[in-house]
Amino acid sequence: MPRIRIGHSPDPDDAFMFYALTTGKVKAGDIEVEHVLEDIESLNRRARTAELEVTAVSAATYTMIHDRYRMMDPGASMGKGYGPILVGREPVDRKDIADKVIAIPGSHTTAALLLRMYVGDPPIIEVAFDKIPQAVLEGQADLGLLIHEGQITHQSMGLHKVLDMGKEWERETGLPLPLGINVMRRDLGEDVHRRLSQALRDSIDYAYANVDEAIEYAMRYGRGIDKETCRRFVLMYVNDYTMRLGDDGRAALERLFRMAHAKGLIPEIPPVDPI
Repeated sequence: MPRIRIGHSPDPDDAFMFYALTTGKVKAGDIEVEHVLEDIESLNRRARTAELEVTAVSAATYTMIHDRYRMMDPGASMGKGYGPILVGREPVDRKDIADKVIAIPGSHTTAALLLRMYVGDPPIIEVAFDKIPQAVLEGQADLGLLIHEGQITHQSMGLHKVLDMGKEWERETGLPLPLGINVMRRDLGEDVHRRLSQALRDSIDYAYANVDEAIEYAMRYGRGIDKETCRRFVLMYVNDYTMRLGDDGRAALERLFRMAHAKGLIPEIPPVDPI
């Protein structure tokens, strides 16, 4: 069996999810796994050339790669009433957001797609996701679009929440907000798909059964946050939908793609055929 490269982000939630698979506590049968750690926008770019066999991607990027990649049922990051937020150095009226320069973590992230859905087409600059708070504080941008743990640590930096896209989405749809998913190249075939999906589900299951151990490991990727903040963030995004999408998870992805297509933001509605 050839080596399978799995791309995922060096973030606490992904580290928690992949802990058992990374450390060999669970295995994918005789499949040899190589872990590739890069930020989500880098993984989005690599997925567009189908470089990695398995990778985490933004749900927004799936719309561009679905002909070469199939969605995995485990591993999704979905917010339940929370998600990316816009922050500023001071409060900003909703009607004024579209005129502000906004720092985003990458044009192919789901956060950027949500920004276009809810705000329109504001002037943007792309900044590494963990540098966005500083970009706002230093005045490089008026507002910043925060993903990952910045959603719960921004106040301690002196930043004000301007728009909460998770709450906007929940009010409009009543569904969880799909942000990230894992995908496998379609050319791997159904047998390998099933084995890889089961291995990831086993890894998530191990982390849930050994939370303290997995959180300790995840803290290596927490960029200085304390253990309780790490635990809070991880368990926000590694939730029931991470184990399996279920009806609501699939409906949420379909709704996101339909809404984005209706606004002319994606060229077609991709299939939601997880395994």
